[in-house]
Amino acid sequence: MLETLILSSAHIFIFITFIMIGLTALFLLCAALTPALCCDWLTHYSRHSNISRTLILHMGDPLTTEESKVSFPYRLYKDIRNTEVESQLVFIRDSLELILNLYHHDNRSSVAWDTDKMDRFLMSMDRQIDGLNTCVSTNKRADGQLRKYYRRLEKRTLYLTGGAPASWELIRKETKLHLDQLELLVASIRAATRRRRSTPTHHQH
Repeated sequence: MLETLILSSAHIFIFITFIMIGLTALFLLCAALTPALCCDWLTHYSRHSNISRTLILHMGDPLTTEESKVSFPYRLYKDIRNTEVESQLVFIRDSLELILNLYHHDNRSSVAWDTDKMDRFLMSMDRQIDGLNTCVSTNKRADGQLRKYYRRLEKRTLYLTGGAPASWELIRKETKLHLDQLELLVASIRAATRRRRSTPTHHQH
């Protein structure tokens, strides 16, 4: 009986030791990679992103082929890739917020979209924003150029047209383009995270 208790205690000790080693390794990894890279949201983004992109695609007729009067800001997406991960996450969070704000426009009732799919799209965007707010400070904001772009898009596409159905279809098309670009940006963050985790740390003596 005593030997059994001694063996059980030894097994528990070994088990606890392995857990502590694992937790210590995770803590050191997160300390090295910064909280943004250890953000749990990154592991769930694709699922939420796929839901949003599918809903925006299917909540109305096929996407319009009309071109927006406001040029798509590919340069902003290119430039943000050369910044720190935290800045990239802030950019993604702010982009989602600014996209969501477009759909809070008063004249949305003029467009005949599937109400259930549209509501689910908006809820999916909200979840992504909430998840990102656990990774980066709500006090940090992206470069002002991003907000200027969305102000121009809203003014020239919605305000100047009175929120006509064709204008909303342009907003939906532009939304899909932005969500695709944000998905690519997250993929590049994940790739950078994997590289940093696989790179051995060299200690100076």
